[in-house]
Amino acid sequence: MTRLDDYRLLGRSGLRVSPLSLGAMTFGDAWGWGADKASARQIFDTYLEAGGNMIDTANIYTDGQSEQYLGEFLRSRRESVVVATKYSGTRNPGDPNAGGAHRKSLVASVEASLRNLRTDYIDLLYVHAWDGLTSGDEVIAALNDLVRSGKVLYLGISDTPAWQVAKMATIAELRGWAPLSALQVEYSLIERTTERDLIPMAAELGLAVVPWAPLGGGVLTGKYTSADLTAPPADRAGGTRRDHAKVNGTLTERGLHIAEAVVSVAGELGVRPAQVALAWTLHNPAVVSSLIGARTLHQLHENLAALDIDLDSEHIDQLDRISAIEHGFPHEFLTRPMVRGVVHGHTTTRLRPTVRW
Repeated sequence: MTRLDDYRLLGRSGLRVSPLSLGAMTFGDAWGWGADKASARQIFDTYLEAGGNMIDTANIYTDGQSEQYLGEFLRSRRESVVVATKYSGTRNPGDPNAGGAHRKSLVASVEASLRNLRTDYIDLLYVHAWDGLTSGDEVIAALNDLVRSGKVLYLGISDTPAWQVAKMATIAELRGWAPLSALQVEYSLIERTTERDLIPMAAELGLAVVPWAPLGGGVLTGKYTSADLTAPPADRAGGTRRDHAKVNGTLTERGLHIAEAVVSVAGELGVRPAQVALAWTLHNPAVVSSLIGARTLHQLHENLAALDIDLDSEHIDQLDRISAIEHGFPHEFLTRPMVRGVVHGHTTTRLRPTVRW
């Protein structure tokens, strides 16, 4: 398909990013299952040497270890790396203002991230998750102020209702403020409900879609079986990746059924299931860069090889059918013949190319 250094534009910005971004949530062992500093450094160096240039982290990943490790790793390479981090995750569970999307949380979080990353600017800052309390007006105004200050260069948003994102994007455009350039959402063969509104919205507004969990919490690698559905949770803090997959709703009977299809396609192509699952996300024109996470060099190399996978239309159709979702109202209503007849009569109109459903 492409190479890691076959860069793409981040939305309507001029920022060039790799088709696979390196997720650094696995950098650090504070949560019980990440990579230690030496292993994380190897993964970081290998990704950059292969041509990758975007590293994704967050203020709360591995209790701050992720940003701190990256700050140490970056040093002489800072200018050539696109550093993406996030705010809104709480830095103190006992303080109501230590998390959330509001201005106070934003400013304090960014200052902490700058210290951890040992840099004076963040390339791409995401709202990590919508708090349901702060108005979009406050959020986009505060984000714009940070861009004007030079501490942040580009803006993104993650895990937020489509109508809130569209509202903020519109406010920014009308007021001449820094625009949103990226939308990070959960997107995989298991989680396709983002195709209802979020991904079409991103395509319309010029936001680059950056999928997280493109492997469905590891389920699409084919490593789980039905026995894992009833296995008891691990008796340790943080649980296991399997526990997380169950809690997040990817390790289910449906998820395993989809994983079987991925394993089947991988067998026909002579590749690994993870590579097929990643390649599928990149076939969506709205997707600019999929997030990959790795705890070992072997996992990193396996994920990077997804760029060599060429899924033909038959394989894509097979995977689309097995993972299909109901798009709900009004999307399915508007496709009914009666409704289309009422709107268009007997005429037909050629559609412009758009995102894949």
